[in-house]
Amino acid sequence: MTWTDRTFLAFQHNAKLHNLQTIVKAIHPFAALEESNRQLFKQGTDEDYAVITEQTIFHPQGGGQPSDEGTMAHASGVAFTVAAVRMDAVREGQVLHFGRFNQPTVFSEGDTVEQAIDADKRLLYSRLHTAGHVLGAAVRHLLEKEVEGFDELKASHFPDAAACEFQGVIDGKWKDAIQAKVNEFVDAKLPVEVDWWDEKEFRRRGLERLLPDRGSVSIAPGEKFRVVNIVGAEVYPCGGTHVDTTDLCGSTTVRKITRKAGKSKVSYTVAE
Repeated sequence: MTWTDRTFLAFQHNAKLHNLQTIVKAIHPFAALEESNRQLFKQGTDEDYAVITEQTIFHPQGGGQPSDEGTMAHASGVAFTVAAVRMDAVREGQVLHFGRFNQPTVFSEGDTVEQAIDADKRLLYSRLHTAGHVLGAAVRHLLEKEVEGFDELKASHFPDAAACEFQGVIDGKWKDAIQAKVNEFVDAKLPVEVDWWDEKEFRRRGLERLLPDRGSVSIAPGEKFRVVNIVGAEVYPCGGTHVDTTDLCGSTTVRKITRKAGKSKVSYTVAE
């Protein structure tokens, strides 16, 4: 596989694209997929397929964000319901759209299809993702020098399971202060800007701690890292979708702080 075989992630360059025309590169019956790829869509049956396109506006599940859902349609009337989206476990950089066709006829390689995402779910996921970064920034601003061994570890931005995990023990007494800082960042309507940095840019800004391991992210040689800059708060290497300003997260509530084995988890919700 060459780097040109990678799926172009259109949503990373324009998250406002809710529709996109693109070319079908391959259609695979679910049963014909490698075991590692079948495991990505555990509810898959013999009626399901994986469709690969040149470009995609569908965010694959990853980075703590759920995958987009929606449809692909051909002018002939053949339509494909996209139930889940994942990065190919075998071919680096390729996106698999899992789902079912509306009739026995399927797409052909080279067909032009129109992708359409569920815009309401995309907006919710974007709000949750940005809110997670706002929460992470709030905790770092307050506790980086207060909590021994502090570091940001990982996050989930799934509805009903949104939380940020930190190295270090965060006492429950900090909950109100974290909520106040989150409110401050949300109310400030901070711009949320997407940029692309090389390693020199991270170092120039004194943010070496944020440099991703190239082996852990799916980028081509020489390609820059995508970063999300919540202006005035924090920068995060991130491939997900976001709202344009922090106030668009809506009311963001810090639910609780839990601690286990020297790590702390701060869970949150956004108003629906």
